[in-house]
Amino acid sequence: MQAWADQARAGAKRIGFVPTMGYLHEGHLSLVRVAKARSDVVVASIFVNPLQFSPTEDLARYPRDFDRDRAMLVQEGVDVIFYPEAAEMYPADFTTSVQVSKLTDTLCGRSRPGHFQGVTTVVAKLFTCVKPHLAVFGSKDAQQALVIKRMARDLNFDIEIVIAPTVREPDGLAMSSRNSFLKPLERQQAATLFRALRHAEELIALGERLPQKVINAISDMIVRETSGAIDYVALVDVNTLQDVKEIRGQILIALAVFFGKTRLIDNILVQAP
Repeated sequence: MQAWADQARAGAKRIGFVPTMGYLHEGHLSLVRVAKARSDVVVASIFVNPLQFSPTEDLARYPRDFDRDRAMLVQEGVDVIFYPEAAEMYPADFTTSVQVSKLTDTLCGRSRPGHFQGVTTVVAKLFTCVKPHLAVFGSKDAQQALVIKRMARDLNFDIEIVIAPTVREPDGLAMSSRNSFLKPLERQQAATLFRALRHAEELIALGERLPQKVINAISDMIVRETSGAIDYVALVDVNTLQDVKEIRGQILIALAVFFGKTRLIDNILVQAP
């Protein structure tokens, strides 16, 4: 991978990069298209990163289908698929990690201790393997996107980090590889998450400025219309991810909800009038 990247750079090629954990869907492919539009050559990685799963999470059951993923990436015109084994990425005596503080203390970072350290460590390693000029991430993982942008800035990675819009199913559910775990009724109910976010947006547009009232409205709707167990609902500052005390300017509304063992996340940016 590094030899190919060196050769591409020597030929003045701009390398675009889309890191994934595989089991691709239209959301991933939209990131590939963004990379293709802004680069000369595109690399997509497929690596289910064990460092970002806790012992109680779904590493073993995370969906995998390399042949399917490969066909989809070939169809999109990806130039290289980087598909390393865990033993290559993490030798037996691997002891190094990358951690972004503060931004990882809230939201999913609070619920999944160690998760973002695993994310930033693997992304840093992928950056040094692929040597891209540009890397594309999705805004569905808003906290992850902000954390990676901060890591790239703080560690002087000479890489442009591009955040692309969330791609949704027709009923509004954010596309995710984990959606495949949902039972039919859970899948139907999961569409409520986006409707609840849009309801919150409407409340703010009508003048609501108290975060707790908006949080309560989202939570009530999820409890009333689904069997999901709420992990968190939060209104946070778009730069610090800290809870806001008053709804002013642009804010991020984020949530995480369990349907059985499947944890779904979603978010929207809202501009208070």
